[in-house]
Parts: sequence; structure tokens; C-alpha cells
Amino acid sequence: MVGRRLLTVLACVLVASACSDEKPVESADCNKVIDESGEATDACLPIAAESERVDLFTPTFGNPTSITNPLHPTSQVQQTIYGGHVDGKPFRTEVSLLPGTKPIVWQGKTVDTAVSQYVAYLDGRIHEVAIDWYAQADDGSVWYFGEDVFNYEDGKVADTKGTWVARDATPAAMIMPAKPQVGNVYRPENAPGIAFEEVRVDKVDQHIDGPSGKISGAIEVNELHMDGTREGKVFAPGYGEFSTGSAGGDLEAASLASPTDSRQGPAPAEFAMLSKAADGVYEAAAGDDATRLQQAIANLNTVWDAVRAKGIPPQLESQMQVDIEALSSEDVRSVALRVAQNELDLRLLYEPIIDVDLARLKLWSRQVPIDVAADDAGLVLADVAALDRVWERTRHGVDPATPVDAMLHDLRKAADGEDLAAVDRATGALNAAVSALHTR
Repeated sequence: MVGRRLLTVLACVLVASACSDEKPVESADCNKVIDESGEATDACLPIAAESERVDLFTPTFGNPTSITNPLHPTSQVQQTIYGGHVDGKPFRTEVSLLPGTKPIVWQGKTVDTAVSQYVAYLDGRIHEVAIDWYAQADDGSVWYFGEDVFNYEDGKVADTKGTWVARDATPAAMIMPAKPQVGNVYRPENAPGIAFEEVRVDKVDQHIDGPSGKISGAIEVNELHMDGTREGKVFAPGYGEFSTGSAGGDLEAASLASPTDSRQGPAPAEFAMLSKAADGVYEAAAGDDATRLQQAIANLNTVWDAVRAKGIPPQLESQMQVDIEALSSEDVRSVALRVAQNELDLRLLYEPIIDVDLARLKLWSRQVPIDVAADDAGLVLADVAALDRVWERTRHGVDPATPVDAMLHDLRKAADGEDLAAVDRATGALNAAVSALHTR
């Protein structure tokens, strides 16, 4: 799930003042509020009465991977880009439908689930990855069957907290009713001791501003977390989860989705100019020539003004504008990377996802030598982690894949050993292998 990642939701629900480390437990009487330190308090969460919940039934799954619920169209949206800010830093996520399915045995039956990859970047660097599993029930409701979570620090997986999978002791969780109504209550995550959320629908049939114009049929919900805080979310047709939080605090909102926001015809010529200008800033940022960098930034501003005149999704326009302005005041290398990421996101308006992801592979492979030159092993590890995740969703659609597999293995081994000289050599070989790729 997208917006949940703005908050830490790990907690322990106490039953008769005891907490099991072996499996999730839940009290019918009191789910304890968990404070910021992760300790249980004496207060009980204000959970809804069972009579208000619409998820207290056993769903059946005849065609579970065809997920067409308008407010959670997992199998119809190939990739969504979200932007915003967390703790005052730029926050950007890529949510992509992966090929294949994952069978999960639940209540004695095997349910095939659609697989979604969530990759979050904080200040341009990989922050969290999750592989999510969803299925649509026969009544049209969508159910969450769990996730593999990887939380990163300094380019390494720091922990996998929040990971869960539906089993006999852990229920699959309704993430969207078939036809949500005001007052409906359901639990998108219901593994107390691991992850827990309770949602109440506040508004339906809302009209909101989207990346390509007005959107009708959105809903607003209020989500209760384990620490007792509440968070507003918006779900919209063609996107699913559309926004979390608010502009005044932490915010994560849809910048664009493919194919929802895809445009017909070729991209305007100004887009190619923007790509070249972003490359110019990126390359200048890697050097020590201040004059060249200022010229590149000035050129980018000029081209960006021309691109904006062609109509840019508001969230993406706002993020690009913030990042361009930051080129003169922050760490130029980090900001240049964010600008390059934004430029690639814009290509989704006109280009196939596989082509954009190939460009992302090239971007990250170009970033590695810059971080090697900075003698920053943590950033190198983060680059390799980003490469791995883009490759995870790209490999199935390109040839020849085997050389890239081998080069990524060598690069990962060198990065894990913090052998930056070997990283540099492996990156050169990877660049050659990536350049030879073509779509099937």
C-alpha cells in the first residue's frame, strides 16, 4: 500500500497483558495504542464496532488477478508515480505492476494474487521497497494478501519490519469494498503485532483535480493507525490510492499513471530538449566547472518554461519546479539526480513504460561512477539497490537479459564488499550490457 509508508505502523497488540512473538494476536476488547517508542500504552485504540465493518465475511475468488475495481484497479494500471515530501525532504515513489502472479494458500485454498512493486525514494535515494499482493473477490471487493518489506539505510536493507502474508492465523485484509458507502469500516491491514490499519469512508462521489483534469467518483477515507493517529486518504478511479496526508505536513500524491494519463501521438519536441537539458545539468554536476553548471541550469530553466506551456501534470510540475530552484542552493548532485528522475517520469505521458524503465537503468548506472568518485560506499549501495529494482520489472521485456544479470551480480558483489575500484570496473561492463538491450 502506498500512503501507509508515511508512518511507522509496527506495534504489538496486547492480550491479557501478554504479547506473542510467534504470531499476530488480537483482543476483542482492547487494541492498545502504541507510542512513538514502540511501547504499548494503557490507552485503547478507538476501533469501530463490528456492526460497522463491511469486511467480516469470507470472500471467494474465481478470477482474483483481474482487479478491475475502479478505486483499486491494480491489474489495469501498469505504473503510477507519486510525489510529495516527508520530513521536509522530497519523497517520490514508483508503483509498478510486475509480471506473473503469486499463489498464496489461505484458509485451505490457493488464491492467485497480482504482484505490485513499490519503490520509495527519499531525497532521490532508495528508502523503502515492498512487494505487495492483491486479489479481487467475486463481489468486486479488493483484498490485500500481504507484502515483503525492505527498509533501507545507507543503501543497505536495515530491516524487513512490516512484512506479513495472509495465512490461517492472519486474515487477508479488505483494501477496497466493491461499492464503498459513507460509514463503511474495514481493515486494509489486520495483522496485529505486525501491521494494522482501520479505515472509515467519510465521503463518496467526490470530484478532484487529477494529473490530466477533473476526476469524478473519488472517495475520502480516514485511516486509524496503531499509534492512535489518523490520516486522510483519497482514492480515485484510474489510480486507486491517489493521495495521503496534506500539503501542510507529509504528503504523497499521484503525479501521473500509465496508461491512465497517457497521451496520443508523439511527444512535443520540447520534451526531447528537456531530456538533453536535464542531461546537461546532470553531467555538469558531476564535474567541478561552476560556470558550466550555471549555464546548464540556465538552459534547463529556459527549456522547462517551454515544456510547461505544453501542459504538465500539476504534481509533477510542482516537484520539478521545486527541484530546479533547489539547484542553486542544495547539494547539486542530489538535486540533479532528482531532476533527471522527474524528466524520465514525464516521458510516461508519451512513451511505453518499458522504454522509460530502460532509461532509468541507464540513469542509475551513470550515477554509480559519480558516487564512486565521491568515495561514498553507502550511496553506491543505494544505486545498486535501485538498479536491482528497476531490472526486476524490466527484465521480462528485454533482450539479451543474461549479460545484464551477470554484470549486476558482479556489481552487487563489489558494492557489498565496498570495493569501489571493482565497482567502477563492473559499472563499465554493466553500461555496455544495458546499452545493448532492446525491447522484445
